[in-house]
Amino acid sequence: MSASLKTSLPGNRDPFAAYICDETALDVLRPVVIELGWQPEKCNKGGLRNAVQSLSVSASPNILMVDLSESGDPLNDINALAEVCEPGTVVIAIGQVNDVRLYRDLLASGIHDYLLKPLTSSVLRDSLNQAQTVFMAPRGGETEQQRPHVSTAVVGMRGGVGASTLATSLAWMFSADRKMPTALLDLDVHFGTAALTLDLEPGRGLIDAIDNPSRIDGLFIERAMIRANENLAILSAEAPMNSPLMTDGAAFMQLQEEFRHAFDVTMIDMPRNMLINFPHLVSEVNVVALVTEMTLASARDTIRVLSWLKTNAAHAVPIVVANKVQPGAAEISKADFEASIERAVDISIVHDQKAGTNAAKLGQTFGAANSGSKATAGIKQLADRILNIGSDQSDEGTSAETDKKSLLGSFDLKSLMAKKPRKPAPAPAE
Repeated sequence: MSASLKTSLPGNRDPFAAYICDETALDVLRPVVIELGWQPEKCNKGGLRNAVQSLSVSASPNILMVDLSESGDPLNDINALAEVCEPGTVVIAIGQVNDVRLYRDLLASGIHDYLLKPLTSSVLRDSLNQAQTVFMAPRGGETEQQRPHVSTAVVGMRGGVGASTLATSLAWMFSADRKMPTALLDLDVHFGTAALTLDLEPGRGLIDAIDNPSRIDGLFIERAMIRANENLAILSAEAPMNSPLMTDGAAFMQLQEEFRHAFDVTMIDMPRNMLINFPHLVSEVNVVALVTEMTLASARDTIRVLSWLKTNAAHAVPIVVANKVQPGAAEISKADFEASIERAVDISIVHDQKAGTNAAKLGQTFGAANSGSKATAGIKQLADRILNIGSDQSDEGTSAETDKKSLLGSFDLKSLMAKKPRKPAPAPAE
């Protein structure tokens, strides 16, 4: 494998690790691992139980090979492995049981491949190359349709509560920290700050999209969006104040549709008035983050927006985010606020004026400029909550379609869809 291919594998995890029961199989595996440019030290002695123990205290690799030879009930034991594996891990199992039913059940559960002992170099090389292809597969076609997409609208309950600050910080975290392809759509067409926050020129992409919705396609997205980093593209505008917003919202819906094909995450900085003028904008949104302050006016508007969402976007999960929290200095207490809105505040983010000033001076998002602040810790907590909700909704959708939950929800379920059918070597017998 070339150096460029290795470095393009997602995340900061190890590209490969194996847990093999016997030295004979390890002796066959190590030369293939070296040939692929990986560390032979990642070939560990021990089977499935050793893998579970090790991965419970360390990050799982991109590609994991586990030996089921010492497992009395492989399908049941796989559950323990799924609990400690991070999403995206591609698992190759090896074993001694020559049973086509086991082979099919393992693949149906999300295992990428099942290889029979005794292993051969050619079979190992074949399987590992296919596992790499899962990561490097293009974003089109059937594989793309299986990829869960998380779409979040960030809505400020009042002006100045910091909704745009949170939207840009979240987008940056998903793209830079999580390495997830992310689109940031700033729907404040006249006074949006997404580009300004990132020290970028907004360009004319969003204005062109509004003026010509029929032009919006994958190529338009690629040309119109401004790149903030390798995984983050933004669409923002600074429309002239003498140019009122003339649209029926079709362009915004088309943009969201294209984002679902091109990105893993969509972040929408959505002004409150957009909910009124274009209620259909939240029809495909997973999460709505309601950003508020501990004030009477914010409590009133949070109540109104929660009620509106319940009627118009019941599928979207609301998250109430108290921003710029100053203990002892709030207009109303947290307890009174929660009693007023009849639900708990999900996330509280402390006020840090100094950190905000620092971000502005550096031309960076709040989270990027102040990685160690307490406020940034709150934003990270919000990011985790959003991804968890998106993942849960994706699992529910898959379960509803198949009427059956995979044993390996944590593994890369795309692998089974992405790989081409091939004969196991040797082919299991009935």
